[in-house]
Amino acid sequence: MKNIKAIIFDAYGTLFDVNSAAEKCKDKIGDKWEGFANYWRTTQLEYTWLRSLMKRHKDFWQITEDSLDKSMKAFNIDPSMKNELLNLYKILSPFKEVPETLKKLKEKNLKLAILSNGTPSLLNELVKSNDLEGLFDDLFSIEKVGIYKPDSKVYDLPIEKYKIEKNEVAFLSANTWDVSGGGNYGFNSIWVNRNDGIFDNLDYKSQYEIKNLSELIKLI
Repeated sequence: MKNIKAIIFDAYGTLFDVNSAAEKCKDKIGDKWEGFANYWRTTQLEYTWLRSLMKRHKDFWQITEDSLDKSMKAFNIDPSMKNELLNLYKILSPFKEVPETLKKLKEKNLKLAILSNGTPSLLNELVKSNDLEGLFDDLFSIEKVGIYKPDSKVYDLPIEKYKIEKNEVAFLSANTWDVSGGGNYGFNSIWVNRNDGIFDNLDYKSQYEIKNLSELIKLI
């Protein structure tokens, strides 16, 4: 990790808690809120992969809405809650250590960026609503290439912008398929294993595994 010039973060599930929208409505949803949140996230990801394979692209916000529709039906959630859940998704909460960790990394004179499936407007709103403005050099969205992770065209984006080598990037994600995608591409991929998960068998095993982003300071 001595030659790192850029630290690139996945957004959803890595910097921002994808379950926080449903959690803020748990009084209305009831005990099934967490199962519903996980189902929504899984469906959302499945739609990104399926649409990439079918070459039927929709942006991440449209996919988020489509996957919510299915999830609400699957969990018998009152349809009147749809707009509330969507609005909360735009302002997902960061994990508690994220702001302080980013501020410490900013002092190290490295490029800091987000590389995400999210649309540019979604990413900008997430950063702004959580007072993280000024901490990132770039917010890279897959909309620039029109296909979702883990397609290599997505991982090309910071390489082309910063004119650096793949092994000069530390790439962090809580999603093991994304860690594998970045690692197979050539990044130094770091798995943010917040929930004691099991790594996928996708021809890559991360050399580095951390429990939260604060542990990154020791590696860089």
